[in-house]
Amino acid sequence: MTALISTKPSLLPALSRHLIVTALLAGLAADLTWEFWARILTPLWVGGPLEPAALVQSVFGFRNPVLAELIHAVVGVVFYPLGYLFIARPLQRLVVPSLPVLLTGVGFGIGLWVFALYVMAHLIAGLPAFLGFITLTWASLVGHVLFGVVVALVVRARGD
Repeated sequence: MTALISTKPSLLPALSRHLIVTALLAGLAADLTWEFWARILTPLWVGGPLEPAALVQSVFGFRNPVLAELIHAVVGVVFYPLGYLFIARPLQRLVVPSLPVLLTGVGFGIGLWVFALYVMAHLIAGLPAFLGFITLTWASLVGHVLFGVVVALVVRARGD
C-alpha cells in the first residue's frame, strides 16, 4: 500500500522558538497599541479610558486591580496572539484563503471584541450584552480591531 503524501502546507504553524518569539512580539506591540488607544485616545472621545481590568474583576469576582491588569496583559501579550496563529489565521486560510492579512486582522479584532463584550461581559459577568452599545462599546471595538491588525501585521512581518 502506497502512503499518500500531501503537498499542501499545514493550516497550523509548526511550533518553534521563532513562532513563540513572533507571538510575544505581536502581543507586545498589539498590547501597547491597545493601551495607547484605551488610555490616551479613548478618553478624548468618550470622556474616560477603557478599563479592561474592571471587566476582569467582574468576571473573576475579585477586587485587586493590579492582578486584573496583569491578567489582561498576559492574555493580550501571550494568549491572544497564539489564538491568532492557531485559530483565526488557520480558519481564514481554510475558508477564505485569498483574504488580505489586513482583513484577517480586522476579523480577528472583531472576534476578540465579541469575546470580551458578549462572552465575558455578558454571559459570564452578567453585564448587558455589549454593555448596551454605549459609546464605550464602540471605543472598545476600535481598540480590539487595532489589536487584531497589529498582531496580523507583526506576524506577517516576521514571516510566520
